[in-house]
Amino acid sequence: MPNNEASFFKFCPNCASQDVTYVNNFKFHCKSCDFVLYHNIAAAVAIVFTYQNQILFTVRNVEPDKGKLDLPGGFIDPNENAEEAACREIQEELGLHITPSDLKFITTAPNNYLYKTVPYRTMDIIFECQLASKEISINAEDEIKDLLWIERTEIDLNKIGFASIRKVIGERYTN
Repeated sequence: MPNNEASFFKFCPNCASQDVTYVNNFKFHCKSCDFVLYHNIAAAVAIVFTYQNQILFTVRNVEPDKGKLDLPGGFIDPNENAEEAACREIQEELGLHITPSDLKFITTAPNNYLYKTVPYRTMDIIFECQLASKEISINAEDEIKDLLWIERTEIDLNKIGFASIRKVIGERYTN
């Protein structure tokens, strides 16, 4: 690969040439056959569940950031909007049935997600959902090791895995 950024792509998927460039983890270009692949951002959702003055965190059971705090959520599937994805992810992960009307949009935040040596850039769409009870269980034990309700004043931002979640929690929930 000639003088360009390090890449997880070593060969063109179209012609197998190694004469490729990969600029800013975004545009892959083969100089031999002119194949172009744009590695666009992936959309993801996260839900800040609140109960009184506490926030529900998951403890990740998978890489990236295994063992770190996170919020429930996940990637948006094709043909799904953000609210539908949030409701589906919460059903899958926690067995909790919520509806789009239960969600309050908070903000968006860019993030980097390294999965099996492939660096994905994500746009995390953050919602808040107030709960009337703290009784929640884990449905996706392969993804979630534990659930922790943490008082807003006791949140340790250094224990949160993803920069996007750390930023949103720090700016909006720990003051």
